[in-house]
Amino acid sequence: MSQSKTLMWTEAREAGQIVRRQVEANASLMRDLGARLRALKPRLVLTCARGSSDHAAGFGKYAIETRLGVLVASHAPSTSSIFGTPLRDLDGALFLVISQSGKSPDILTSIAFAKEAGAFVVAMVNDANSPAAKAADVFIPLHAGPELAVAATKSYIASLSAIIHLVAEWREDADLLTAIHQAGDHIHAAFHQDWSRVGEALLEANSLFVIGRGLTFGIAHEMALKLKETSALHAEAFSAAEVRHGPMAIVEAGFPVILIAPMDEAAAGFPALSEEFAARHAKVFASGGPFPGAIDLPTQAGLHPLIAPLCQVSSFYACAEALARARGRNPDSPPWLNKVTETQ
Repeated sequence: MSQSKTLMWTEAREAGQIVRRQVEANASLMRDLGARLRALKPRLVLTCARGSSDHAAGFGKYAIETRLGVLVASHAPSTSSIFGTPLRDLDGALFLVISQSGKSPDILTSIAFAKEAGAFVVAMVNDANSPAAKAADVFIPLHAGPELAVAATKSYIASLSAIIHLVAEWREDADLLTAIHQAGDHIHAAFHQDWSRVGEALLEANSLFVIGRGLTFGIAHEMALKLKETSALHAEAFSAAEVRHGPMAIVEAGFPVILIAPMDEAAAGFPALSEEFAARHAKVFASGGPFPGAIDLPTQAGLHPLIAPLCQVSSFYACAEALARARGRNPDSPPWLNKVTETQ
């Protein structure tokens, strides 16, 4: 799988630099927002996002719930845009919007409904001139710059880093603040980790599982989406806590499985799960191991648990780009897809 500089490769490689720039540029904004949230004491966080941004919101759920103890739920934009159902009693709630373009009509309708219901609206958006950025009570720029490849990469990682920065300031977590300031270098290094063995295994594959849990559950969903988008692979994401509840039935000899283990307490069940997949003669690959029966995917050890998933997805993006080309596909322009999907 020889290297060529597609837009996807170039943009994914920029992610570490973007995170460094974002953390520096947003330092004062995040500090002020953290203080505002400590004063507000939100009783609930509602996330509002689509596609890769919703996978970032999934990461945010675990980051906020485990670090701040605030319940996080996902708002379905169609309840506002299609059904026109008013939102009620959101006084004291944080409505967190995550979007690359900030233009989707259903997201904009949801913002309007949330504000009418009394929510405090924060929007993490890449386009500073977008309607979503202008409608929010507080706009957090992602600073990812123009993203031309259809598959979102750098804007996804920028969304994750913005979430981490927000949590760090909201919680006044000095260790996490230090970690997010150092994250850009780790993300850049991770992009150059060699995950080619999993790419080689997927060259002729049709279907696979991507398994995460907790902080890596949303990462697993993002990885599965990218394999669909760029390589036309039927990839399904599951939680390590759920995959035995039915999905395991389709695993047979040679079936590919990618384990993306978090670097915290949620990793405890991954060794036994890896062993179980290997006993079924699946092709098991693992980041965050080593695990029994799995081929290890190089992953830097000792990272903060919230930073590690950003590095794992950075390594994956390089692998996914090379895999798409090896399968004869253009990862910059997948068939039938557009860069901005404006959902009603």
